[in-house]
Amino acid sequence: MVVPKPCFTLAPAVNRIYVTMPRFSPLSASIGHTPLATLPNLFARQPILAKIEYLNPGLSIKDRIALSIVNHAEAQGYLKPGGTLIECSSGNTGIGLAILAAERGYRFICCMHTGHSKEKIKLLEAYGAEVHLSDKKYPREHPQSSHGLAARLNQEIANSYWVNQYVNPENPNSHYSTTGAEIWEQTQGQVSHLIASASTGGTISGTARYLKEKNPRLKVWAADAYGSALADFHQTRVFDASRVKSYLAENVGKKFIPETLDFDLIDEFVKVSDQDAALMARLAARKQGLLMGYSSGAALQVARQKQAEIGADDCAVVICADHGSRYLQTIYNDEWMQQNNLLEKEPVVEKQVHD
Repeated sequence: MVVPKPCFTLAPAVNRIYVTMPRFSPLSASIGHTPLATLPNLFARQPILAKIEYLNPGLSIKDRIALSIVNHAEAQGYLKPGGTLIECSSGNTGIGLAILAAERGYRFICCMHTGHSKEKIKLLEAYGAEVHLSDKKYPREHPQSSHGLAARLNQEIANSYWVNQYVNPENPNSHYSTTGAEIWEQTQGQVSHLIASASTGGTISGTARYLKEKNPRLKVWAADAYGSALADFHQTRVFDASRVKSYLAENVGKKFIPETLDFDLIDEFVKVSDQDAALMARLAARKQGLLMGYSSGAALQVARQKQAEIGADDCAVVICADHGSRYLQTIYNDEWMQQNNLLEKEPVVEKQVHD
């Protein structure tokens, strides 16, 4: 196996974190400054690096937007002492908000639908969040959806603040000021490709905006699920609800168009199957020692499918959003994988998988 020569030195950018961190600080001060990891056992000949976001205290990249949104809400007077935070979340943003709520003394209500993993629900409850579940069958605009429930609770509860991450500009802004800046510094400005799953769109939009301002030639590839609306909208700028289908991958794609996703910053949406995303996450755990979630598997699979377009002198960064412990009953559970017909092949093909 040929291991590519690193295009830069990782250690200095990472080590500076520990010099500048305050000796004693609240847990939220440790959000961000996550390392880049090489992936020689997954990509032997391409310079592809993983931004390991599960090293945030809430085990996901969503800690970044939780901190930024809460800080902004406090500064603007939207969130007052003793107030209530409300959000509809697939779990990760909710967990980040639950940590902030516990640290700063807020009540937190998280609205979720029944399609999300039980681990995320249990984690939220462990942090003291009040979890309100709605049936997965309801579309976003329905008043009984998780989104509709959050909107109603915000109207009913005095001194409450609805985070509303799909609209809130602090979602992408947080990644512009932190994730993008970190990647630029850690790669010493040599990053050539950004690869990430697109869901709310905040991560990929904010990070891409920062990096493309630094290097307009940067390529941005977004992982999208089969059944998601995002790739079609990127091509046509028309939302076609008839093409939206069910899929299994969590935090990959969307069945509506988030306002926080800037499609002009994305060079290509790359479709990834439920199976390939799951198997790639499992492969990363077994071959590289990185236990990551479903969306990370999808982003790594994009790197796999597009690796022929990544040159030896390039530097591709894959954002790996959360920890695999939240998927022990799904993608890391052989029984669940078999029930959903996802254990039939290895995720080593470089072709696109079609409907």
